[in-house]
Parts: sequence; structure tokens; C-alpha cells
Amino acid sequence: MKKLIYILMAMLLVAGVTGCSDDFLTNATTEQQAAGEPATEGAILSNLAAAYQILLFDSYAANQYNSIVLMSDLRSDDIFKGGGDAGDQHQLYLLSLFTSTPQENLDGLWSIYYSGIARANNAIDACENGVGFETKEALRALERYKAEAHFLRAYYTHWLWKFWGNIPYFEEPLTEAPYMTRQYSADEVYKEIMEDLDVALGTDEQGNDRLSMRLQKDGSGNDVTASLGRVNKAAAVMLKARVVLYQKDQSRYSEVTADLAEVINSGEYGLFPDFPAIWLDANEVTNNPANRESIFEVNHLPEGKTWASGWQGYGTNLPAFISPNGLNTGNNTGDFKGGWGFGPVRPSVWELYEPGDSRREGSINQWKADQYTARFQDTGLFLAKYAARVGYNPQGDVDLNYSNNLRVFRYSETLLTYAEMIAIHGQSPVGGLSAQSCLDKVRERAFGVANPVPATPENIKLERRREFVGEGMRFWDIVRWDDTALLTENLPEHGSTRTWSAHNKYLPIPQTEIDKTAGTEFALKQNPGYN
Repeated sequence: MKKLIYILMAMLLVAGVTGCSDDFLTNATTEQQAAGEPATEGAILSNLAAAYQILLFDSYAANQYNSIVLMSDLRSDDIFKGGGDAGDQHQLYLLSLFTSTPQENLDGLWSIYYSGIARANNAIDACENGVGFETKEALRALERYKAEAHFLRAYYTHWLWKFWGNIPYFEEPLTEAPYMTRQYSADEVYKEIMEDLDVALGTDEQGNDRLSMRLQKDGSGNDVTASLGRVNKAAAVMLKARVVLYQKDQSRYSEVTADLAEVINSGEYGLFPDFPAIWLDANEVTNNPANRESIFEVNHLPEGKTWASGWQGYGTNLPAFISPNGLNTGNNTGDFKGGWGFGPVRPSVWELYEPGDSRREGSINQWKADQYTARFQDTGLFLAKYAARVGYNPQGDVDLNYSNNLRVFRYSETLLTYAEMIAIHGQSPVGGLSAQSCLDKVRERAFGVANPVPATPENIKLERRREFVGEGMRFWDIVRWDDTALLTENLPEHGSTRTWSAHNKYLPIPQTEIDKTAGTEFALKQNPGYN
């Protein structure tokens, strides 16, 4: 069964890609409407498609390699930059050392996610001006489209907020020159993100949730399998939890705890029993709906991206980027294959795992010296979850077109975040659901048998680190826990000597953006510490 990529690719050169069932791609994808004008369902779906498509671009767009999970982890204590030498993707080396400059920065991510905001704005505008939604079922569909669009805007905005803090923000389509908007403070941006998430997690006029917990329902209340690749209520809960915890907004902690408990108690999700197998193509949720661990995935297909254009196609470059150079083992479908040698894992991470923990080999590949070509900052350890595999990129420019889905939210994060809310942030258990029981479930899956440890703050933090290696979460956890002393280090043997300062929470605003706005009423102010 061909992987289902339930993203409307409207207006974006997407002819010929279809799924196997009532497909979200086939809904009048060429219809458009001007901003503020009446929008049919087809026009709404077209705009929603454009907003979803941005999810496919973070590994390579604007001719830059800016995978969101790698860009997040490079500042953590889990991986090094790697690659050919210090100058290979030099801006990433600076990122890893906390020495990014306005001139050498993550300009690709900036462009990608602002494009996402603009497209989400168009989708929201279309929803607000929807026409032809007269039946109860049609009105519920409209509310769902609205919730999806608000979630996507919140998702794209939250990455810009986490990386840069004080950013330009806009909610109306920018239709007139100079196509600029004012710069918000980080706290103002947080409020805007939360307003979007409140819409996504809200109810319609009949009191129905705009989003279903896992699968959307048809008019008869039956599951719509084609909704597997689209936003659901649990995804909105998880994004809300990440944002509230990063802001340290204690006024929302009890609310987040209750939301997490609702996901857990819904029975819609569960841990996939075989941790290393989670990452196989066969167990991506769009191929295996029985995999109830995946809350939300970016659905990549092995086709479409080219070196000539960074704004088309469906594949991901991340597997090629993080796999060892010249790997000479494996020829069967699913076997690991070689890549470019970025993101080598630190030896200290390999040593974190207890004997029998399946997450070590499920997260990290340990290769012998004669199996690959060592590159900069080599450790012999490479990220395994999204590693390049034989048969996952059969078409086109293969290094850009791996089919590995990006797992944005997994159920194990729900369990561990709930445990954190109780054990670290002092929230009361909901309905008898304990932090210990959630931690126990994650560890039992890891070891294959019960292997409990007390649900202390230290153990929960350690379990999050073991569980999510290579998934782009460690740096953000360190910052929000105020554990940033871990980030200052002197490792000359690994080419990593760095000192953390408070201003490193945010990157410098790209100089190209400063220059664009200079002398206008929207002139951007550089983040502190980078002038």
C-alpha cells in the first residue's frame, strides 16, 4: 500500500500524487480566492494544503539544510556537528558552539516557517469567509479546517519563537508593499501562539470538539482513515504542553496536566511494543494505522525534491545528512546505508543507557572503523532513528528524497510530560493517574519487562533524554529546566569548546532581515548580545 500523504498540495505543482482511500488530495485543489473574498470548500482546502506543505520542507528548502530536529539538537549535549570539517556547513558549527552571527545563521528555517505562517493565514482567512457550508456535517468540517489552520500557524510560529524569540508576527495576509509587519516581544508571541491553540482545542457552536482525539469522524461517526496524516486534538495538546512549559507559564500548568490526562485516558493511543521498529517505513502511521504511538507525523514520500529547486517535492534529506560517510554494510531493503556524516553522537550518550534498554540500539548506531569513512568530530556513533536505509529513496535526487516520516509527537512524550507535571511542577494527579505509572510504562516498553525506578525529577529528566535522542528535544528541555550549566564544555579532542550565556537562548536575527527593514517603520531590532 502506497504511503498516504494526507496533505492538500494545492496550487503547488503536485499533480499525480494520490493515496489509497478517500484522499485529502483530491478535493478541488485548484480553487482559490482573494483575501477576504468568499471561499468555497475547495478554496479552503487549497489554502490548507499550502499550509501543510511547509511541513515537508524543513530538511531542505531555500537550498539550505535546516532539519528542525538536527538544528535543535546541535546546541544540546547529545551530538556534535560533524560533516567534512569545521567549515562544512559552517553556520551549523557556529550554532553548536553558541557563536552564531547575524551573517551566519539559520536563514533557511526563518524563510520556511514564515512561509508557513503566511500560508496558514491564507487558510484561516478562507475559513472565515467560507460559503456553502449549510448542513450540520459541512459546518463541522469547516470548524475542523479552521482548527487545523490555527494549529499549523501556532506550530510554525512556535519554532520561530523558540529559535529567535523577538520576531515579526502577522495574522492577516500581507497584500500590499512593503509586505512587512512589526516585531513582537517573545512574551507577546507566546500569547499569540496560545490564542491559536485555544482555537484548535476549542469547540464549535454545538459544543463538539473541533478536532477529534486521533482519527476524524465522518457524518455517521465512523473513523476516516484518510485523517491519519492530519492534525488531531492530541497533537494540539502536545504542542500546547511544549509551549507552556518552555514559557514556564504556571498559570496554565493545571490546564496542561488535565489535557495530557485526557489524551492518556482516551484509550486512543498506546506505546508501540518494539522501540527500534517504530522507525521503520512499515510502521509509519500512514502505513500502519495500528501504530497508536504516533500522534502526528510529517508524511514524506521518496520523490519530488531536486537540487535545482528547494521548494518542491515530498522527500527528506535528513537521513543522508546524519548517516556515516562511505558506509559499506547492508544491501537489503531496510538495511542502513551511507550518507554525509553530520550529527555524530557523543560517547556520553551511549553510556547513559542501562543494560537491556532497547532504546540504545534503537536510537544510536555504533559502527566499526573499517565500516565507514571517519569525518570531522567522529565518534563512531550515529543517529539511528532517521538514518538512511536501502530502498527508502528510489527516485530522483536520492539524497533529498528519503521517505522517512518525521515523528513530530509520540505518545511516550505524553506519558513523560504528564509525569513531569506531577513530579517536577507539583501538579495534582488527575483521576488517580500517577507519575509513577506513566514512567513505568515507558520503561517497560524499553526493557520488554517491568523495570521501575522512582518517579523523581532526576529520573524523569534522564528518561526523557534516553527516550528522545535525535528527536530535537534535548536542548529545549535543558533550557526550560534551567540546566544550562551542562552546555558549557571544553572538549578540544572533539572540536567543541563552548560557553553558555543567557543571551544564547535566542539566535541573532538574520542580518538579511535586518537589512530589509532598515529605515522603515518596521525596522527589526537585533536580539541582545549580538550587536
